[in-house]
Amino acid sequence: MKKNSHTKIIDVQGISKVFTLHERDSTQVSGFSDVHFSVNRGELLALTGVSGAGKSSILKSIYRTYLVQSGKILFHRSDKSVVDLATCTESQVLQLRKREIGFVTQFLKILPRISALQAVAAPLMETGVSEQTSLYLAADLLSRLGIREELFHISPLTFSGGEQQRVNIARGIIAPKDLILLDEPTASLDEQSSDRVLSLLEDLKEKGIAMIGIFHDRKKIKRAADKTYELTRKNNEKPFPTILEAA
Repeated sequence: MKKNSHTKIIDVQGISKVFTLHERDSTQVSGFSDVHFSVNRGELLALTGVSGAGKSSILKSIYRTYLVQSGKILFHRSDKSVVDLATCTESQVLQLRKREIGFVTQFLKILPRISALQAVAAPLMETGVSEQTSLYLAADLLSRLGIREELFHISPLTFSGGEQQRVNIARGIIAPKDLILLDEPTASLDEQSSDRVLSLLEDLKEKGIAMIGIFHDRKKIKRAADKTYELTRKNNEKPFPTILEAA
């Protein structure tokens, strides 16, 4: 039984984003328009759609890297308070990112001399967990993702693209968060590595963690997602979103 299942954690209500291209005479381009969805604790919602439909921009708007022009992004915290991520202060956003909302990108960004083990353990240590425990849990997580033990003490910047992606996923999920945003977590991964990542996501759902992720492979969506939100864009018009339940 999923912890706190059927308890809403994020409620996106009619958000729209317009980008202004200042280097092109302030031309305005629609990022996405009138997006609506909600996610419960222990659920994964997959964002799908054609390139340019606004999937990454939606994730960045929830994380508040981008500001939306309209709509609400209501985040339901464990203490029962509700924060509108579209309008809350920067200090509130920073606090939420520290403990409650995580973002796993496709690209690993760390200092060159940091080992894979240290890179993964660092977010956990920042929450107050001891170094010894953090390193132990980091090693376990890297092993689950198929990173060989002989690579643990080497900079992951020397790894292959797929290995770096798995290190980045481990780094992004090791510290407990209520909501995790995933930007194409299985892109560039082979079938075995993808299977390892999807198994981890299933474990996170069982712990009551909610996730919103960008996916393209229908087979992976069917396995991992509880809901699918699909965006389409035709002839440069505003994206037209539809809600589809995963089969």
